[in-house]
Amino acid sequence: MRPNRLREIWAADATAVNGWLAIPSSVSAETMAHQGWDTLTIDLQHGLIDYPAMLTMLQAISTTATVPIVRVPWLEPGIIMKALDAGAYGVICPMVNTREDAQRLVAYTHYAPRGTRSFGPMRALLYGGADYAEHADDTIVAFAMIETAQALDQLDAILSVEGLDAIYIGPSDLSLALGCKPVFDDVEPKVAQAIDHIVERARAHGVKAGIHNGRPDVARARVAKGFRFVTLGSDARLLASGSQQLLEAMRHPA
Repeated sequence: MRPNRLREIWAADATAVNGWLAIPSSVSAETMAHQGWDTLTIDLQHGLIDYPAMLTMLQAISTTATVPIVRVPWLEPGIIMKALDAGAYGVICPMVNTREDAQRLVAYTHYAPRGTRSFGPMRALLYGGADYAEHADDTIVAFAMIETAQALDQLDAILSVEGLDAIYIGPSDLSLALGCKPVFDDVEPKVAQAIDHIVERARAHGVKAGIHNGRPDVARARVAKGFRFVTLGSDARLLASGSQQLLEAMRHPA
């Protein structure tokens, strides 16, 4: 089976730099993939992407060594299994709030007897290889998003679930859950403390920690704290910011 470079990066105790895809376009996905991101996440939760668009975007990413990941809309077995069958090598699941939620996520991403994933890998066989069924359970990466007050209360129970590879922090939702302004980077002290607590507990349990960021300096600081998966910029934000920089330089030259 095709190795998962994300697992190789983690085995070296290095950090994966992840890009985010919110625009339903195989061309933009392909363009992003050719820039050298370690991983790219197709966002089915808050992006504008549906399943057919996701499929073509996975095909586009596979023209490179970039690892394809999908953030599914919810903890629902059908879409999780279909994303994996289409060739996703990782799944990020939002709003995992309890140990039971984490157990369901692990079950949906693993074949029997370890889980309840139904067999029908379709495109995953083309992407992963003919021996996909033999190695998928140890190759696919399952992320549980920690972004609510309930998840914070249940954190150690969630992290103790066997087969959960990683957690992923959505700083905006976590901020809202703690009564703060929803931002990625300059979070309020209460949220910063929660983020530090989450990464510390993840490390104690041997679970990798990832987080969404807006700026490279913030991402680097979080890597120093122990995060091993950092997201920087979506295709939509990069398109907007690049345009803004060009227009600013044109209209207000130094």
